[in-house]
Order: sequence, then structure tokens, then C-alpha cells
Amino acid sequence: MIATYSEDYTMSIGTDYPELRDALRKLCADYPPEYWRALDKEEGYPDAFVKAMSDGGYLSSLIPEEYGGLGLPFRAAQLILQTVHEEGCNAGACFAQMYTMGTVLKHGNADQKQRYLPKIATGELRLQAFGVTEPGAGSETLKLKTRAVRHGDKYLINGQKIWTSRVAHSDLMLLLARTTPLDEVKHRKHGLSVFLLDIKQALKDGTVEIKPIDIMTNHLTYEVFFNDAVVPAADLIGEEGEGFSYILSSMNAERTLACGIAIGTGNWLTKKAVDYANERIVFGNPIAKNQGIQFPIAQAYAEVDAADLMARRAAALLDAGQACGYEANAAKHMAADAAWSAADTCMQTFGGFGVAREYDVERVWREIRHLRTAPISTNLILAFIAQKLGMPKSY
Repeated sequence: MIATYSEDYTMSIGTDYPELRDALRKLCADYPPEYWRALDKEEGYPDAFVKAMSDGGYLSSLIPEEYGGLGLPFRAAQLILQTVHEEGCNAGACFAQMYTMGTVLKHGNADQKQRYLPKIATGELRLQAFGVTEPGAGSETLKLKTRAVRHGDKYLINGQKIWTSRVAHSDLMLLLARTTPLDEVKHRKHGLSVFLLDIKQALKDGTVEIKPIDIMTNHLTYEVFFNDAVVPAADLIGEEGEGFSYILSSMNAERTLACGIAIGTGNWLTKKAVDYANERIVFGNPIAKNQGIQFPIAQAYAEVDAADLMARRAAALLDAGQACGYEANAAKHMAADAAWSAADTCMQTFGGFGVAREYDVERVWREIRHLRTAPISTNLILAFIAQKLGMPKSY
């Protein structure tokens, strides 16, 4: 059996927070398609949008009220991202902050929480960079080689990360580094530690170098090189050597929040396809009258709707403090696939106009494809589910 629930746990489809969504729609109305189109063309960072999201408290939705956040459940955070994308905006530049801060909240000490969480909540500090992936490790996190060596009251970081998005627009980086060599630990999951690195100061000092990676979407992603980058020992999160378990504990939140992006995007694409199909006249009739147009759109809608139910289930389990590894991963898999199907259907419905920038379909089509690869690939999720079903570990 994949998952069991306590007898007193009642699964619900979750609250829809209509007032929260209405307020977000008003905010998003100030950032029309032209805003996102220009940023995509220039590969620019949406500073104004991120500030508006911070000022509205949306990026601090999961931070408890005692630290200046909204103290909302995961379902609300999921809906924040979903609504943003349903309105044609893009939360990709800032949503990482909503789950990376969870590592500080869950595993940081009282001093760290008080020093960082209130400033993250107000937007004074941006925690939007997550340094985990390395060129030689990829998804095999336990093989990462970036080293953190303690010297008195500080650690010196040396190594390299890749696919680190938004690092040039973040104040802090949540960094996973090896504090004990792999051949000196009893189990591979030990010897990794989590740090909060002042990335802006490190860039100024020249102990960190970043190089942009030219990719098909405007994700502002970089290679990061560490050369004796300094992290005070006071900014080690939790216990030295236990960082892998801390990172794992935030991954279900990451998957569940990513569902909001995928489902919102899927809904935007479906609506876009329906509107165009109803307006486009060919041979005297709207193309929506043809079943060859209707059926793929209807199929995409049903798939997104089904993914939404699984995403709600994952959020409900997170909020209840119950195990949800299967639900979070399955929801992310279903949502990413459904959104990609909706993107391809929308592109096909628009025909030649689908690749014209003025309609925004090609931009969103590009943006949503990466969710089948990141933050975890479809194949890794399917391998995880297969193991849950009792099949051997695949290689």
C-alpha cells in the first residue's frame, strides 16, 4: 500500500481562498502580457512584480505571524502561485523563496529565525537562490563535491554549483556543501551541511563568481564558482553533517508549490485555446465547432483538473503534518504533464499564430516545458513511485 492515513484524518479538496485570489488578480492586472513579453525578450528580472508580491505579503505566506509573515497553510501558498499563473503572470522568479525559507524555519535556531525571517517576510532580504546541483552530480545529490571547511568561527566554501537560478538577484543563498569527505562517513547521507550564504557580499568580495547560462526560458540561471567564500559558523543551519535530511524535508513543499505554477499555467493555456477557438472563423464557422479542436482542449482541461485534485491532497497532508512523499511527487508529475499537454494543445489550436510573440503562447509553452525536468524530472518521480509499489530500485 502506497500511503495510509490516520483514522481521524478526513481528506478534503481544500479551501479556495476567494478573497486572497481576488486581491492577487488585482495585483496581476498591473503586469499585463506586454510586461512579461519585454522581460522575456531582454532576459530581464521582474523587479517591480517581485516587489509588489513582497509588499503584499504573498511571498511570506508560509512564514509564521510571529516573524512578520501571513502564517497561511500550504493550500493558500499553492493557490497564490496558481492564481498568478492563471492571470498570465510568472512567479518563477520568486516562488523558491516560499519553500527555501522552510529550511530556516524548521531547522534554524532561534537566533537565525529572528535575524532572517522577519527581513525575508518584508522583502528586505531576498532568499531566492538555492545552491544544490553540481555539474558532476546532477540529481545524485549525495555525490556533490563543493566543500565547506571550518576555520575557527567561519567556514570557507570551495567548489561549483550549476543551474542556480536568480543568484544575481538574491541577497542570500541556501547552500548545501560537504563538510565531511564522502569516504569518511558511515552513510552517504551524512557529511552534508546547509548554510545561509550572503551571496551579495561574496560577489563583492570576489569569492564567488557567477556565469549566466543561456537557456530557452528567462530563468536567469547561472553557474556559481566558490573560491574561499566565507560563511560565519553562526549561519550553519542545524547540525553539521545533517544537511541532506534538512533539504529532503523541504522537497515535498517544493513539489507541492510547483503544482500551483503548473495548474495555473494549464488553466491559462486552456482558456487561451478556448477563446481563440471560439473567435477564429474558418470556412464560415468558428474552429471550436470542430471535434478535432474541441476534444484535445477538453482532454487537456480534464487532465489539469485531475492534477489539481492530487495537488490539493498533497497540500492537505503537508498542512496536517503527515507523510506525503508519494502525493507530493505524484501531484508534481501529473501537474507538469497536464500543463505541458495543455501547452501543446494551445499551440496546435493557434496554428501558425502560436509561434507569434504577440499571443504569448510560445513564451508560456517554453516556460512550462521545464517543469517536466525540474525541480525533479519525470523519470525520477516514476522510479520513486515504482519503488513504493515494491519494484526494485532502478539505475
